Amino acid sequence: MNRSAVVCVSQLNRYVKAMLDSDSALDGLMVRGEISNFLCHYKSGHMYFTLKDETAAIKTVMFRGHASQLRFRPENGMSVIVSGSVSLYERDGSYQFYATDMQPDGIGALHLAFEQLKEKLAREGLFDEGRKRPLPRYPERIGVVTSEGAAAFQDILNILSRRYPLATVVLYPAQVQGEGAAKTIADGVRALNAAHACDVMIVGRGGGSAEDLWAFNDEALARVIASSEIPVISAVGHEVDFTIADFVADRRAPTPSAAAELAAPNIADVQYYLSDLLERCAAQTQGRVASMQLRMRAIQAGMAASESVLQSMKQRVKTLGLAVQAAVERRLSGACEQVRYLSALAEERSPMRILSRGYSLTSSKRGPVSSVDQVRVGELLFSRLADGEIISQVIETRGVEHGKDNDA
Repeated sequence: MNRSAVVCVSQLNRYVKAMLDSDSALDGLMVRGEISNFLCHYKSGHMYFTLKDETAAIKTVMFRGHASQLRFRPENGMSVIVSGSVSLYERDGSYQFYATDMQPDGIGALHLAFEQLKEKLAREGLFDEGRKRPLPRYPERIGVVTSEGAAAFQDILNILSRRYPLATVVLYPAQVQGEGAAKTIADGVRALNAAHACDVMIVGRGGGSAEDLWAFNDEALARVIASSEIPVISAVGHEVDFTIADFVADRRAPTPSAAAELAAPNIADVQYYLSDLLERCAAQTQGRVASMQLRMRAIQAGMAASESVLQSMKQRVKTLGLAVQAAVERRLSGACEQVRYLSALAEERSPMRILSRGYSLTSSKRGPVSSVDQVRVGELLFSRLADGEIISQVIETRGVEHGKDNDA
């Protein structure tokens, strides 16, 4: 730039920006620092923050395209390593760092994202045992949301066919790894709920790396599992693997095979229980029969010794029965007479009887009419007579007291 020339501010800023952009040493940098003044714009999705150390600071921006790829949520005070390049924002003449990637300093991004989401959902109560539902004892249909060709699904089928062949297995084939996997799993949970397709549901997959199992750490999937009307068993990976789905599910199984054992009883145990119950019922029944036989023999012996007493009691019962019968007949006769009287009185005062004498009952759409003040000129009236109904329209109203027309 010519030192003797007079330049405007925009030219100066453009020149400095070009100088910074052309310096390869300022491209592809990795900068360690602490986040402060963090702001994620809710509309654009861009992230703005200051990256600082003990003695200096630099304004930093990460645009939505890169920010959406982060596995964790940046926060103030977090120590991070940020990748990107240095440039100048021409409008303000501000030197700043344009970030393209970010990693937590000293802790993995996946682990940090897992802990952040776990803490968030725990605060909301999604892990509380009190909101979790019991598993059905004898399910007729068992739903499975997993990959159709996976070994985990075959393990579940093998366990259920041996352990509880009475149940029907309903599979929703889902993608359980990679981009979009969490959505297909959530779609499966929703679909089985919408169709009321099963009594209990297994959601999971076999083992793998943390990246392979990451779909089961998705927040949206966690909320779908938590809101499921059908009890959900989470079975992800091996016994040492824990995912967010394990914490929100109604039960957590260490493996898919263990989930199958949780979902259904052992048919052999059921058969043993029923056999034992049958034996106990038979023994109790035999005992009751023997006891009743003893009582019957005792009663028969007592009856033989008390035949005369019984005859006397029979005669007394007969006498009392005749007296009761006579009293009941007298009460019934009086009651019938009262009913006839009340029926005649009701008939005499029946609205239909009154109508048959030339009277009528008038009403509007708003209800019965008992005063001219209740109707308006032009309004439809319904007059009930003994043999039908007359529909009329009010032309005018006349009050009895004043002898003149009233406006409705």
